[in-house]
Amino acid sequence: MSSHLGTGAEATPVTPPGRGRHTTPDGSPDTPDTPGTPDPVRGSGRLGSVFWASVGVAAIFVAWATVFTGNLNRVTSASLNWVTSTFGWAFLVVTLGILLFLVVLAFSPVGNLRLGKESDRPEFTTPAWFAMLLGAVMGIGLISYGVAEPISHLTAPPHGLAEPNTPEAAVRALQYSYFDWGLHAWAVFAVFGLAIAYSTYRKGRRPLVSQLFVPLLGDRVNGPVGKVIDVLAVFATLFGTATSLGLGALQINNGMGRLFGVPVNSVAQVVIIAAVTAVFTLSAVTGINKGIKALSFTSGFLAIAMLLFMLVVGPTVFIANLYTESIGLWATDFVRMSLQGTAFGGLEWMQWWTYFMLAWWVSWGAFVGIFLARISRGRTIRGFILGVLTVPSVAFFTWFTVFGGSAIHVDLNRGGDIAEQTAADFGNAFFATLEHFPLATVTSGAAVLLALIFFVTSADSNTYVLGSMTSDGSLNPTRPVLVLWGVLTGVTAVALMLADGLNALQNTVIVTSLPFLVIIAALAVSFWKELRADREADLAAGRLAVPHPPARAEATPPAPHTGPTDSAAQAHPTDQADPAAQADPTDQAAQADPTDRKEKTDVTP
Repeated sequence: MSSHLGTGAEATPVTPPGRGRHTTPDGSPDTPDTPGTPDPVRGSGRLGSVFWASVGVAAIFVAWATVFTGNLNRVTSASLNWVTSTFGWAFLVVTLGILLFLVVLAFSPVGNLRLGKESDRPEFTTPAWFAMLLGAVMGIGLISYGVAEPISHLTAPPHGLAEPNTPEAAVRALQYSYFDWGLHAWAVFAVFGLAIAYSTYRKGRRPLVSQLFVPLLGDRVNGPVGKVIDVLAVFATLFGTATSLGLGALQINNGMGRLFGVPVNSVAQVVIIAAVTAVFTLSAVTGINKGIKALSFTSGFLAIAMLLFMLVVGPTVFIANLYTESIGLWATDFVRMSLQGTAFGGLEWMQWWTYFMLAWWVSWGAFVGIFLARISRGRTIRGFILGVLTVPSVAFFTWFTVFGGSAIHVDLNRGGDIAEQTAADFGNAFFATLEHFPLATVTSGAAVLLALIFFVTSADSNTYVLGSMTSDGSLNPTRPVLVLWGVLTGVTAVALMLADGLNALQNTVIVTSLPFLVIIAALAVSFWKELRADREADLAAGRLAVPHPPARAEATPPAPHTGPTDSAAQAHPTDQADPAAQADPTDQAAQADPTDRKEKTDVTP
């Protein structure tokens, strides 16, 4: 999973350089700019207890993984078994609950509220915003799991729901791939993005996870409790990103091994992580992020080109039929899949797939949420939720069907061995599939380049987010802080890779994400409480129109016509429907606002 906080679509910052103020579409500031007073939205940039605690514990963990590797593996394995057997159900219930909460919000009256002032309008047109959402989903997971998960489920169907290597298993394979990479994942990201955008743009708070709990905790968010929340957010982000770096290294190493004969081993993977860490850290501290932005758009175009190529040269009709049947089964079984636990076994399978995936999404919640908030100011809550839940999910479903479906077709109908190669090395799956289609060398080279771009751009963005979260929410973390987090991210990934490879990455993500799962559940409660309080305050102040019941025509017979004033007397102003209630201008489509085309925003904080 990766998220590009900076993309090439934006050229003009939303705020002026230096001090910086948020402005309304007409250019007037919406936050105070008193000299010597830090902008509350931007944070002070000071390094406090969150920074020192986060760095200290991260350093201790890296030392533990390096010096006492065996002990780390034993502890994380035991912790994994305890967490998943005892609290695995919580990952299912909380993520489904958040999804339902978002659906209720979208279709409730608060869905009309804007993420910002009511006069704000989106800085990006809807098509551009959708493109950025797709940029957010274009992650290393597409290469790592786009073939590996469906082909693995083909040979070992989830929960024994089909016989291995059968047409029924093929449909189940994609059905569960959709579940792992669809609505539940984006519900986690959406609730974070929604809460951060509302808190920052509408309430003027600092962009910190702790600030989202003001409705529940009040001023205590600025004390020890708030610090603990921010530290947990830092660790969830750190280990989620380290997992992505490890997966990226596996993919790049396998691709280079096939193309150039590079040995596929831990030494090569460490070298890859070290080289990429140097690149994204240099980008973060030297300001060469224009190149990173260009790479972000390059990755999007390259991914679309590969998708269309495979759709044309692959088994197109088979893919179309498999897509429709798998979507139907996914929709039919959605509730069952969302709540299927391990009461009667299957813990190991859930640890490897469902629990790991849900934990990975939880660990990326704050990171991707910040990205979504940065590009969504001025949108309505309803538009934000519907866009974030549907567009990325459809993109993932399509990618998994085209590439995973092609691999399934090769193994079922052409005597392929993609499943065997995947079982031998998880990183083989994508490249083994490409070898069965034309221009395999070219497409494999493109896949390596795509994985590399995803690797660099996600880590570059991660360095910024970690720097901001440990600098009191500052949008301009200092260079030493960025360097430190860049190095710590790379070192953490290396330490886990050397400890036990992919197993260590997965175990650590699941264990460290459990406390953050509690935070996400509480965040949803806090956000709902704030929405209700704000709506009640608006109603009390008369800022929201309350429609009057229609007057009964038979109650008052029409008076004889005597003059032009009689028509007004027959219809008292209070009996007319409030124009604001009939057509709230804030509910109109954003494309009518000229700022959608004239103003562009630098979503790189």
